[in-house]
Formats: sequence, structure tokens, C-alpha cells
Amino acid sequence: MAQEKITQTAGHVQLGEFAPKFAELNDDVLFGEVWNRPGLRLAKDVWADDTAGTDGKAAFQREMIFPVGEPNTAYAKYFVGNSYLAQVSKEQIPFANVTFEPGCRNNWHIHRATKGGGQMLVCVAGKGWYQEEGKPAVQMLPGDVIHIPANVKHWHGAAADSWFAHLAFEIPGENASNEWLEPVTDEEYEKLGK
Repeated sequence: MAQEKITQTAGHVQLGEFAPKFAELNDDVLFGEVWNRPGLRLAKDVWADDTAGTDGKAAFQREMIFPVGEPNTAYAKYFVGNSYLAQVSKEQIPFANVTFEPGCRNNWHIHRATKGGGQMLVCVAGKGWYQEEGKPAVQMLPGDVIHIPANVKHWHGAAADSWFAHLAFEIPGENASNEWLEPVTDEEYEKLGK
């Protein structure tokens, strides 16, 4: 696919008389020469090419504003695929960044509570899925927020072709606990597409 030529004229139009050298550098050098070099890969192209598979980890980490963390060995038995965990805060409302490799997802589970409780997810990078039992899966993209009431069976994880990360907030509640259940089957997961 041929790269579309990038044209920027704000320098000449807005600054030509006031700052002619800046206008020249902005329009002719930066946008005219640098951004239009043959073979230049823009961020959107790098993301599209490099985020699938393990080779995309470096590109994904550059996008992340939160730490990816260490391999999530403590909960690995509740995940299909590899995930990483980084505790972001232990104060007030503790929360962590959970990162999923492409295709990784956690098992069905329930955040139990007799009052209050539940979980909130905030997607911070990549593309993923959230699904409640008996409902269609919902795609998650950066900025999406999912509110999960207590006692609702659900799962979440990465799309098959993308790394994915979300902040996970455990909502305080009475008699709160997590109940881990069966894995999301390959058949269930593959119905979602990419």
C-alpha cells in the first residue's frame, strides 16, 4: 500500500511573515521531507503491524503508560495464555494493571459480596473483550470502562490479534471474595473473531 503524502501548511499560512524560518522548517523539512521519507512507518502503521503476537510486546509497551508488570504466576491457573500483573496502588482503593498477551483470557469468575463489591475495569491499551454470562461479548478499547456488579459471572481478556491491558479496581464490599470457575473454551472464544 502506497503511503499517503503528508502535507502541512500551517507554518507558511500562519507564521510566514512572523517567523519565516520556522515556517520553512515546519512545512518543508518536517512535513515535506521527514514525514514523507520512503519507507517511513507512522505510529498507526507500526501498531497495526507489530501488536500481533509476542513480537508486538515492545510496541505495546511503548504505548503503555502503566507498567506491564511481572508474569502473573500467582493466578496463572485461572488464565488461558500469559498475563502480567503490576500493582499500581495499594492506597485508598487498591488497583492493578493487568496485561494480556494476544488470545489470553481469564476464566469465568464471580466477585462475590453480600453488600457492595464487584469490579471496575478501565482499558488502557490494546483491544480486548468482556462478557457476562448469557450476554454478548463487548469489545474493549482504550478509554472504555466496564462496571461489573457483585455476583455476576463474567470473563475478560485480549482479542486474538492484540495485546490488551486494563486497570482492575476491586470495589469494596461486605464478605467480598472471588470465585474462579471454568475456563472460557476455545470454541466460545473463537466465535468472537478478532
